[in-house]
Parts: sequence; C-alpha cells; structure tokens
Amino acid sequence: MFLIIIGFSYLNKPSQAQLDAAKEQKRLNDSIALASNLQKKTDLKSDSTANFHTESRDSTAALKSDSIDSKMKFGAFSSLASGENAHTTFENNLFELTMSSKGGRIASVRLKKFVTGDSLPLILFKEETSKFGFTFFTSDSRLVNTEDLYFKEIPSGNPLKFIYRLAVTDSSWMDFIYTLKKDDYKLSFEIKGKNMDRVMQSNNNILDFNWAMKMRQQEKGRTFEERYSVLNYKYVGDEVDKLNAAKDDNEKITNTLKWVSFKDQFFACIAIADKGFTSNNLSSNVESKTSPYIKGYEMTSSVPFDIRGSQNTKMEFYFGPIKHALLKSYDKGIARDNQLDLDKIVPLGGKIIRWANTGIILPMFDLFGKFISNYGVIILLMTLVIKLLIFPLTYKSYMSSAKMRVLQPQIQEINDKFPGTERAAERSQATMNLYRQVGVSPMGGCLPMLFQMPILFAMYSFFPSSIELRQQSFLWAHDLSSYDAIITWSGNIPLVTKYFGNHISLFCLLMTITNIIYTNINMKTQPTSNQMPGMKTMMYMMPVMFLFMFNQYASGLSFYFFISTLITIIQTYVIRATINEDKLLAQLNENKKKPVKKSGFAARLEQAQREQQKMLKEQQKNKRR
Repeated sequence: MFLIIIGFSYLNKPSQAQLDAAKEQKRLNDSIALASNLQKKTDLKSDSTANFHTESRDSTAALKSDSIDSKMKFGAFSSLASGENAHTTFENNLFELTMSSKGGRIASVRLKKFVTGDSLPLILFKEETSKFGFTFFTSDSRLVNTEDLYFKEIPSGNPLKFIYRLAVTDSSWMDFIYTLKKDDYKLSFEIKGKNMDRVMQSNNNILDFNWAMKMRQQEKGRTFEERYSVLNYKYVGDEVDKLNAAKDDNEKITNTLKWVSFKDQFFACIAIADKGFTSNNLSSNVESKTSPYIKGYEMTSSVPFDIRGSQNTKMEFYFGPIKHALLKSYDKGIARDNQLDLDKIVPLGGKIIRWANTGIILPMFDLFGKFISNYGVIILLMTLVIKLLIFPLTYKSYMSSAKMRVLQPQIQEINDKFPGTERAAERSQATMNLYRQVGVSPMGGCLPMLFQMPILFAMYSFFPSSIELRQQSFLWAHDLSSYDAIITWSGNIPLVTKYFGNHISLFCLLMTITNIIYTNINMKTQPTSNQMPGMKTMMYMMPVMFLFMFNQYASGLSFYFFISTLITIIQTYVIRATINEDKLLAQLNENKKKPVKKSGFAARLEQAQREQQKMLKEQQKNKRR
C-alpha cells in the first residue's frame, strides 16, 4: 500500500508550467480580496441610512399586518381592540373601586374599614389576577370578549354612578353602568345596548359571563383561612350549595343560579343576577402553600341580553365582610321565595347547629356587643350564661354519676354472684333489676351531655367564622379570630408543622391543662374507673389530642373552652359539697320498698334478657352432651 501511494504521487505530480500557473492564480485572488475589503469599508458609511429605510418598510408592513389581524379577529369591533388602559377611582364610604377602561371593568377593590393581618390595605382582588368579561358573536360570526376591548368613560353627573361605553359606531354602542350607595357594600351593574343588532348576530339574546379571581391571603393563620375559603352558590328559589373547600373542584350546573360567591374566611365577592345565571360552569382551585393566594375561583355563565336595547341586563355585586347580621339584612321585608339567603355563606354548622347559633349564640353575642366593647369580656359573659343555662343538665348528670357510684358495692356483689362470660346475661339482668328497683337510669348521665352537644358544636363553628372577633385583642391575644402564639419557631418540621404549626398557643395550652385536671377529677368520681385502666389512659389522652387539634384554631374558641372547663370544675366541687352520699344511698335503698312500674320498653328488654338467658343455658347443655 505504501509503495502504491508513493508511485501514484510521483506519476501525478504537477509540471513546472502548472506550478507557475498556480502562483499567478493565487496573486490574482489576493488582489480581489483586498479590493473587496476596501469596498466593505466604503459601504459601512451608508449602512445606517439603508437600515432605517428597511426598518420603516418592515414597520409599515407589520402595522398593516396587525390591522388585518385585528379586522379578522374583531370585525366591526376592530377599532376598539387597541387603546390606552386608563384607570379611575370610584368609591363610597365603605370601599374603593379601581376601574379599568380596558374591558370597562372593576380592576380592584379595597375595603376601607379593614386591613390585612399584616396591617396592610385590604384588597380583595387586583386586575392582573382576575377576569371580568362578556363574550358574544358579531354580525359576521366572530367571537368577541369585552375584556379585550377598550371602553370610553361617559360622564354621568353623579359621583356614585360610573358609565363605560363600548361605541362601535356613532349609533351602536353598549354601556356598562355601575351605581353605588353611600353606605352599602353592594353595587348595581347594568348592561344597556343601543342598536347592537346592527353589529351583533340578530338572534343573539344572551351574553356569556366569565368572572374569575385569586383570593389573597388576608389573615395570619393560613390553615383556617384556607379551610373557610369556599365557592358558594344558590339555586333560584332553592337551597345554597358549595364546592369542595379541601381540594380542587368543579361543577357544571344546568339549573338557574341566583348568585355565586367567591369567599375567604371573612370577606366575599358575590355576583347576583336579576334573572339568574344559566349554563353554569364553576371551579375552585387550592393554591400552593407558598403562594400569596389561598384559592382560585372561576365562573362561566350566561345572562339574558336585549340586543335592541329596550331592556337592560341587571346584576348586583357584593364586595364586603361576611357578617351574618349584615348579609341577613338584605332579605328584610322580602318574601321568603325571593330572599337571597346571603347569610348562608357564613359557616355556622348544619341545620341543628345553625339553629343553635342563630337562635341562641348570635343574639346573645349581639346583645352583649351593644354594651361592651371588649370581646374577651363578652366571651367570658357568654360562657357564664351558657353554663347557667345548662346547669340543670350538668347537675342531673352529676347526680346520676353519684347514684351509680354509691351503688357500686351492690353491683360488685352481683358481679361476684354471676361470674364469667357464660353468666353474662344473668349478671346483666340482675344489674338492670337493681337499677329499676332503686330508680336509677344508666343513661341518666349521658342524655344531659347529649342535649348540650348542639351548644358545644355551635360555639365550635361560631368563633372561627365571627368577623367581629377579627383583630380584636384580649390579654396577650392580639386577634381572637386567630391563634395566640407565645412561642414560635421557623422551619418545616415533618408532621409537626403541618398538623400542629410552628407555634404554641397559650389559651390552647391552658385549655389542655384544665381538661387534664377535669379528667382526673371526673375519673375519680366514676364508679368503674378502677376496672377499666385502658379507658382511663384513653381519657387522659383526649386533652393532649385537643392541644394538637386546637393549636391553630381561633384563640377566642380556646379561651371559651378554657373558661367553660374551669367553671365545670368549680361546679363539680360545689355539687359534691352539697351531696351527702350516705343519705343518697339510704334513699335509693328506700326506693326498693316501693312497687316498681315497668314501662313497655323495660318489659320488652326484660323479656329479651330472659330469652337470651334461656338460649345460653341450652347452648351449655348441648356442649356438655
């Protein structure tokens, strides 16, 4: 291979003439390159002028292209697709609206009488994190959204009335009319068309309404603000419903809705339709824990629209606090079938619990609020009143426990007389006979506690949803609607941060300590406490669980449970001091001499016990055989 390559190179080497020609060609190429470089330097002087003319031609072409695209997209509305987004302030005594000429919409809402947990202005939503627009088809079948068009402000002569006009031609336009009252969180909104049948499809009698926003975190405690942030809606002439608050949720509703509410823990944005929303699509999305927003809400619905302008499309908006009395006032003097029921967005529990809240707790709270400004004192007085109201039940429950305790020696005799599982029926029957003879009901201690449960659950739902407690201080607690941290730490501790939080609430800690003390007192008075060590341990575990459950709850609720348990401990000692257990036992033994009247239930129970005992005896005989 090597010899072949050498031989091929020798036979094909260039002649002297070819070498001379190559040198001449190289010299010529170098001369051409030098001339080319000189020409480039000369051309640089005219490059800026040439580029200017080129860019001008490109810009003109782009403008023509944009104009064509705008015409293709918006049709007769293309002239309204560009402009300057001007913002104007529009306000009453309660809130301030920032209006945007692009879309003719409310860009943001600031509530004047409230601030955030960080003492910043409380803004419900902003333009960049919200949507507000109506879509429709033009006469040439183009789908247009008012959010993409620029409106013109029209003077109304009224500082509480604001008009935005979408003027397609000199004779065809659409007005968005906003009207406020001086001292009201509601504002009216109307859409008025004039000769819109010339630029919209003639058979168009609805507008598709799209409203969306991200609800900002306003409170110190994100956990409960997230839990109480929910999208509510009301069917026309029917009940109020809601989407799932714990996870992302959406719902397609064909029924007509009267209103849709976007709410956080204490504030709401509500759209109310005069003739209802149809073809509804509602959605709620939970924002990440690191986001400054709690939830993202969106609704897409349809509202009627008179294309010829003889009737206006009417709506109302509510931007304000979730206060039960305020929301309830909008139904004053209105027939039941036409009431808005806006107060139902206040989470006061189910039917029975809500009845306890609206019938007992709220009236008492409002009554004390008329004379006392300190809400910690109001909670203290409410606790005293509630404990007095349920004292007869508490006394009856304690008396039932005392009767069971003094009968314990006789019950032990029955247990010794009928030992073992095979004689359980006889033992149970003998125990029930003893109770019946002395006039004691085993359920006597449970039923009074059961009757108290609606009040307890009512208070549980009342405190976290009561805006009156928001940012109200008492003792060391700066906000009775949130936790009262005395120790805080940073960083994420697995499980602890998620379920307990990065703090310790003092009222919650005091509530836990008093519950442990009460459990100890209560277990000593129970007749079977020494027989159920497992249950005894479980009873002591419950107060510790309360510490984890309520550490992030409203401090007002922990304060209530703390005071309530403290009063219960005092009542227990007072009742115990007034009861002579020897006299009580003598009275019970005296009752044995009286004839026993059997109720129908007692007779049936006794018959069932006899049959069970008979069956057990037969089973034992069969085993022996």
